[in-house]
Amino acid sequence: MVLPAHAQQAASPGVLVSEQLTVADPFLEMRTGPGRGYPVFFVVERGQAVVVEMRHTDWYKVRADGGQTGWVHRNQLETTLTAGGSSKTFRDIAVDDYLSRRVQMGAAWGLFESEPMLKLWTSFKLSDTLSVEADLGQVQGVFSGTNFWHVALHSEPWSDKRLSPFFGVGVGQFKNFPNQSLVGATVTDAKMAHAIVGARYYLSERFVLRADWAIYTAFVSDERSTEYRAVTAGVSFFF
Repeated sequence: MVLPAHAQQAASPGVLVSEQLTVADPFLEMRTGPGRGYPVFFVVERGQAVVVEMRHTDWYKVRADGGQTGWVHRNQLETTLTAGGSSKTFRDIAVDDYLSRRVQMGAAWGLFESEPMLKLWTSFKLSDTLSVEADLGQVQGVFSGTNFWHVALHSEPWSDKRLSPFFGVGVGQFKNFPNQSLVGATVTDAKMAHAIVGARYYLSERFVLRADWAIYTAFVSDERSTEYRAVTAGVSFFF
């Protein structure tokens, strides 16, 4: 289905829309900024027209006949009338923002082998299906603690779906700190590679659930490497 030009433009935050609407309610409140914390400075009465100029999340910048410009929430604009006399409708702009997401940040909790693990990450979309991600992780075991970081390239073939699987590979650094009470305890500092598979599920607004399974390979020496498996689940937000 091909969308009207103004609907295509509305899919991106901040893009000019330029659509004229007629106020059908007794009044339409215009605020000085895109949020309920901004004061109402002007009221457009029933029967008067406003022109929609741009969008920021659920807020739209409009211009009244007298030249006043201010911000109106989507809920109020849904009570206005189009040039054809029908009620104004909007596509789900939250989904539009999800599809055009670029930066994501999140946190997850899980198991690194059998030890509890906390992971933080941030990612940036390079294209519709490719993104680069940076992770920081910490494992607190009974006999040792582990810190690691890595950078990875992720592929998400169905990134436009609400439930979207992904997979990736990356490299980083692995450091293990044995408890000082252990005899002959030494710190292990090694290069690391990993492979990951997982899935994301878009919840609502700007929040996404994520679960993944990964294999980490720490290159302890030229002759020896150690493999670890981890599973985590968490939540991220995008902007």
